[in-house]
Amino acid sequence: MPANKKYLSTPFQRFLKITAGFIGGYVVMLSFHVLVTHIFEKKDVVVTACFTGYLLWAVLLLFAFLAKNGWKIWGIYLLLAAVFSLPYFFNM
Repeated sequence: MPANKKYLSTPFQRFLKITAGFIGGYVVMLSFHVLVTHIFEKKDVVVTACFTGYLLWAVLLLFAFLAKNGWKIWGIYLLLAAVFSLPYFFNM
């Protein structure tokens, strides 16, 4: 039985969700771990990031596909990446 068309995304929204999940999720994951290096020692973060990086990226990837609007998820991911990167750029 085919899916109801009203529940499917447009091809462009699908493209936005895919790119937000892969690229945006990866950028948020990296910027989060950069933020964590300002809190803990770098050697500890590198070891921990090997495991938590994949988990966080997978959760962000899943979250992007659950969103209704691809533009909104891109905005959220860019805002999170900017907030997480602020201490790195300002050396706080």
